[in-house]
Amino acid sequence: MRTNLSSQISLSRVATKLYRPDDVFELSRVTRMEQVKTTIYETAKEGAQAVARQIAEVIRTKAAKGEKAVLSLATGRSMTDIFDELVRLYKEESLSFKNVVIFNLYEYFPLQQKTQGCFGQLHDQLLSKIDIPQENIYTIDGTLPKETVLDTCADYERQIEALGGIDFQLLGIGRGGNIGFNEPGTQFNSQMRLVILDNISRNDAASMFGSSEQVPVSAITLGIGTILRAKQLVLVAWGEHKATQIRTAVEHKAETSCPASAIQLHNNAQVVIDLSAAGKLTRINQPWLLTSCEWDDQLTRRAIVWLCQQTGKPILKLTNKDYNEYGLSELITLYGSAYNCNIKIFNDLQHTITGWPGGKPNADDSNRPERANPYPKKVLIFSPHPDDDVISMGGTFARLIKQGHDVHIAYETSGCIAVCDDEVVRFMDFMKGFAKLHEPDNKVIADKYEEYTNFIFKEKVGDQDTREILDLKALIRRGEATAACRHMGLPTSHIHFLNLPFYETGTIKKGDLSQKDIDIVKQLLLEIKPDEMFVAGDLADPHGTHKVCLDAVLAAIDELKDTEKWLHDCRIWMYRGAWMEWEVDLIEMAVPMSPEELRFKRNTILKHQSQMESAPFMGNDERLFWQRAEDRNHATAELYAQLGLANYEAIEAFVQYHIL
Repeated sequence: MRTNLSSQISLSRVATKLYRPDDVFELSRVTRMEQVKTTIYETAKEGAQAVARQIAEVIRTKAAKGEKAVLSLATGRSMTDIFDELVRLYKEESLSFKNVVIFNLYEYFPLQQKTQGCFGQLHDQLLSKIDIPQENIYTIDGTLPKETVLDTCADYERQIEALGGIDFQLLGIGRGGNIGFNEPGTQFNSQMRLVILDNISRNDAASMFGSSEQVPVSAITLGIGTILRAKQLVLVAWGEHKATQIRTAVEHKAETSCPASAIQLHNNAQVVIDLSAAGKLTRINQPWLLTSCEWDDQLTRRAIVWLCQQTGKPILKLTNKDYNEYGLSELITLYGSAYNCNIKIFNDLQHTITGWPGGKPNADDSNRPERANPYPKKVLIFSPHPDDDVISMGGTFARLIKQGHDVHIAYETSGCIAVCDDEVVRFMDFMKGFAKLHEPDNKVIADKYEEYTNFIFKEKVGDQDTREILDLKALIRRGEATAACRHMGLPTSHIHFLNLPFYETGTIKKGDLSQKDIDIVKQLLLEIKPDEMFVAGDLADPHGTHKVCLDAVLAAIDELKDTEKWLHDCRIWMYRGAWMEWEVDLIEMAVPMSPEELRFKRNTILKHQSQMESAPFMGNDERLFWQRAEDRNHATAELYAQLGLANYEAIEAFVQYHIL
């Protein structure tokens, strides 16, 4: 069972010399835009193991001198593999923590006695599994009285100083560029203190507390000044959703708008990232500005799109002079002239555009993204939540049905936790009214109405929903998804609700992907045997569900690929969710929409009424889901138009997945 295949998806080929240079000269060349030492590993696992070995070296060096190693540790998903490797080193390679002192970097405040905060994570993932003496563990009490916070912070700083300061500071980076809970605007000389959390930090912590509403409004954190006094500092980041923050912290000027950029001021700091998190660094994203390149079609396309944006010109108007002035003279040498390169990239992009996402029957498909035959195709769309299908590819979904394909939709999770309590009450009011009209003596509905509303309005203060409440919320989302499919013209017999078990925990924090989840997907694949599939390819999903759903599908494919020959003839397309779109150099199929089709897509999204303004996990983006979708589809179409291609109202974009 391979449950993390999404991490092996390589959307673009990166030349090894860009992240693992052969010599010091080449290293200096490709890193000259970076203001702090930055080490890139191919995978997060490799990077985490390297950081764990650095920590182990500090511990062993101190132990050899008879001294204590003082560590300050962050928590969160970025740290999990590091802690796992440290535990392995303890169990298998005799790494002792008896000479180690650990300080917790931060803690939420105020915490209820029963609530597990950051220290609870640190304890479960690391401290409970190693031989560190209890008296060597320092943490912040999230339940202490408010009036003692200032004194507690001062005492914490004194304890660090009394032990000789922090030898190794481990950091992550937040979506706001924060380190610890030092939010944008924090001064670089700040000390340990109580801070008010912004919405980004609270939303990021929702999985720990069950919902964003239950996340404490504040936290106690080491200040940037305290962090910078550490003798050694390592900041880690994994995944493409950290790429923008990493570029700002590493390549931009050190400014308080990005607290993580303060590490540039440290004389022994290092950033450790994987290739995905490095995706926006100049040496990875625009390597032609730094060194000679190993040009392939994709890198050439990226460079030409970038050149168009720099010059404000469409592709076919770029000149030799433009190429030379912007560091792309290698392409002129390679292609002979700007004209030849322009024509090549223009045609490549032109061939991504198709009004036939299922393939055009009886047509020459040599330059089309999808095959002409077989026709009609069996098409299976996987949707992580009951609305991702219409939000992300509603226009393509509708066109596949309209063009006569045998379309099936599989909703992988119930989406129950994304329904507000008010929606349950609204539907219960309807049920109560319906019963009054037709069966006024129905005691079951009356009793259930009383039970559910009492729980929601009176008893539910920080408690999880009951299973019955969750089932009602799932029923609401199922009804909305069915209504949306009906609006599309899809038969209800072609709607499949998988309810993958990993999701059904009742909280934002999900279970691990299991064989049970994979078997459910396998059963559906064997039942339908599709010729074409669409899956959500959100490798940077803020809440994680999309990635797990993708891993479930990929694991099922992996287990069937050796026995099911039809699978190798199945074309698999990845779409992006509400959060971002594929970069144009990655797009392999672009499906245009007319104004009428875009309006139809909007009306389909609006069938999901529970996900409009009241949806609890919409993030910090104030736009509604249909607005995000339209803005993204407009932007893709506008970019194609700016490049000199046809000017469409909107475009949905897809990237092909190749079975590993």
